[in-house]
Amino acid sequence: MMLGFLLARAGVDVYVLEKHKDFLRDFRGDTIHPSTLELMRELGFLDEFLRLPHQEVRELAAQIGNDVVLVGDFGHVPAHCKFLAMMPQWNFLNFIAEKGKEYPGFHLMTCAEVTEYVEANGIVTGVRAKTENGELEVRADLTVGADGRHSVSRDQAGLGVVDLGAPMDVMWMRISRLPDDPGQTFGHVEAGKILVMIEREKYWQCAYVIPKGTASAVREKGLPAFREEIAKLSPFLGDRVQELRDWNDVSLLTVAVDRLSRWSKPGFLCIGDAAHAMSPVGGVGINLAIQDAVAAANLLAASLRKGRPTEEELRKVQKRREFPTRATQQVQIFFQKKIIGKVLTAAKPASASWVMKLVGRVPLLRRIPARIVGVGFRPEHVRTPDIRRAA
Repeated sequence: MMLGFLLARAGVDVYVLEKHKDFLRDFRGDTIHPSTLELMRELGFLDEFLRLPHQEVRELAAQIGNDVVLVGDFGHVPAHCKFLAMMPQWNFLNFIAEKGKEYPGFHLMTCAEVTEYVEANGIVTGVRAKTENGELEVRADLTVGADGRHSVSRDQAGLGVVDLGAPMDVMWMRISRLPDDPGQTFGHVEAGKILVMIEREKYWQCAYVIPKGTASAVREKGLPAFREEIAKLSPFLGDRVQELRDWNDVSLLTVAVDRLSRWSKPGFLCIGDAAHAMSPVGGVGINLAIQDAVAAANLLAASLRKGRPTEEELRKVQKRREFPTRATQQVQIFFQKKIIGKVLTAAKPASASWVMKLVGRVPLLRRIPARIVGVGFRPEHVRTPDIRRAA
């Protein structure tokens, strides 16, 4: 959506294909980080964007056993907005879609599920999609696979996936929130158990972290036992866990951390989770994807106004974005191995390590996690023109 908007804004004719009729789905990445908010400011609609319903998170805290540790402070990140904006992703997508419609080259097609891309003489020339009115074929100078970690287009392209592994999966659910509930914490950690709770004004979006591949075992123990585990980790939810009526109220996210060896081939480019599936650690996936989109627009908009970008031009997107992708994934893998993996296999009562306690006590150290999560290793800035302003 972001790439489509930026290219249309720069005078390129763009079709964005979405297989659903709308964006209204639970448990998508909902953290809008300072780096993304900075892009909203550069585009000139930050104030309008922040009028959408959202919550602002200025600090990250974790409860480990009986210890509550402050692990991140966004007060010093090098961005205009020094907070995370927790905003339902459908609001964000609808907002960008409406901005895109202000440009004649922006075309959003819903209920259009891409089934394969079209290739001729080794060059990708478009896609085929299923729609309510039958099969559709769209021809394009560039086809961008932005369809996530289960990307149809990247599988067809055969660009080579490097699997970096993940020790956990996540079971998502929502439980109602009351006005006098305790403030939000980044996570509640006990031996063998992790619960992350995200405030959503009227409800909590809860993530119960489990060892990789154990979802079936959790379900076999029964829903009453599952409710009891949630109530033990956050006792104030004890009178509300009955809202989980059956397993349909619990969604499973199979966590993957991987990246493509090559992000492109002639006429085709992958960005976001299609190019590099991120761990949920830090909630950075949506923001890495947006940074990819900005970099791709900056590098390719001028060429796309003339026709098909060259292979060399497409490779520049990977060259620009590979370092921040690899660096972020290395941080996530370190966190997965050294903290999450050990917690999920621990038998002894959990307590904060001396390193986390040190971070919690020294304000200067709390800036480091906030910088990595909030801004990242190579934040992008909008370099593409606005055709209306140019006119």
